[in-house]
Amino acid sequence: MISIEGLSKIFTSNKRQITAVDDLTLEIKEGDIFGVIGYSGAGKSTFVRLLNRLEEPSFGRIVIDEQEITSLNSNQLRLARQEIGMIFQHFNLLWSRTVKDNIAFPLEIAGVPKAERDKRVRELIDLVGLTERENAYPSQLSGGQKQRVGIARALANNPKVLLCDEATSALDPETTNSILDLLVDINQKLGLTIILITHEMHVIRKICKQVAVMENGRIVEQGDVLDVFLRPKQQVTKKFVEQVMGTNDEDEGVNHLINTYDRGKLIRLHFIGETTNQALISEVAKKYEIDINILQGKITQTQAGAYGTLFVQIDGEAGEIDNAIDFITKTSVEVEVIRDAN
Repeated sequence: MISIEGLSKIFTSNKRQITAVDDLTLEIKEGDIFGVIGYSGAGKSTFVRLLNRLEEPSFGRIVIDEQEITSLNSNQLRLARQEIGMIFQHFNLLWSRTVKDNIAFPLEIAGVPKAERDKRVRELIDLVGLTERENAYPSQLSGGQKQRVGIARALANNPKVLLCDEATSALDPETTNSILDLLVDINQKLGLTIILITHEMHVIRKICKQVAVMENGRIVEQGDVLDVFLRPKQQVTKKFVEQVMGTNDEDEGVNHLINTYDRGKLIRLHFIGETTNQALISEVAKKYEIDINILQGKITQTQAGAYGTLFVQIDGEAGEIDNAIDFITKTSVEVEVIRDAN
């Protein structure tokens, strides 16, 4: 659906060149919710603005739905942009226009007849949950309602791609979740490809299927969200995972456990997908002559499924402990022995 090859953007400031996006190559599948995460200055906002040529690339090629965006002239680009919706962190609404008039604005520019325009606006107001607010002005709306207007406006021309540049960063956590739920609903109902730019890992965790991590203008890590959460390779990725998993606190707790328990084996279990719902500990305790002490754990949901970590102490005869661990391993739960005091 979206193919990006060797994309670069170089700015010149005070006779000095700054590379904001550096030789970026990426494939995004049709209908995917694709997350791009990075800290401030990573180049992610420049990257998303290059996709619809709000910023002109210095080098590289962008193909969206078999159309090479980077080779279009100004008239061709104006038409192509109708199929690429975009929403922003600070909403970018027209403050002198009502909700319905803000949503209708891109349709007016496209020359859509009024009757057809009004029909489309009503559909979009219902879709984003703003029924009975269509005559309100932006100053009369909450932050979440303003962003819903922004989403409806971005969908007005039935785009194939929706670009979201820090779309939830100005919102409180509860409102953020409601907007993310709306984006998932739109993705499922319309089959829309969504590219989500953010610096918040919980946003990626909640709705994205694939993620790319940016640092210094480059993609340093990418893959399925679940895989990246479970096995982050780069230091910047590990920091983002800590946002939702509290890895530092966990490591401190593990060190305490290692120094506390001097019997049996201390193990860490990694549950992925359906295995998080298994009554595994109860089954093992019934099957083998061992004592199991649950020490600490955490389960997190992603769009691709659940994963979790559980620390347990297993005490008993060495042979029974080994049999129990072998049984757990065969269930596809990953087992890591942290301390063996036998």
